[in-house]
Amino acid sequence: MVVQVTGCAVARDQQTVGSYIDDTTITTRVKARFAEDPAVSAMSLNVETLKGTVQLSGFAKSEAERNAAGRLAANTPGVKSVKNDIVVR
Repeated sequence: MVVQVTGCAVARDQQTVGSYIDDTTITTRVKARFAEDPAVSAMSLNVETLKGTVQLSGFAKSEAERNAAGRLAANTPGVKSVKNDIVVR
């Protein structure tokens, strides 16, 4: 008996299911770190991950909050790089 298995892919750049799950795990970890840190407003910030690169967006109250969010994301296991697009208002 021969079983042929084809790789599943999701829409984002034909990312494999395993890679998608890894990115989802990273996003969840970053959001959890934001929620645990009183210096960061987790509700005002968005996190997206693609192939280990985390993109942060949203609005921060200060440059210190923006920097703290970037630092927390960068120190999260699995994160390869961070693109910090958070705007201070």
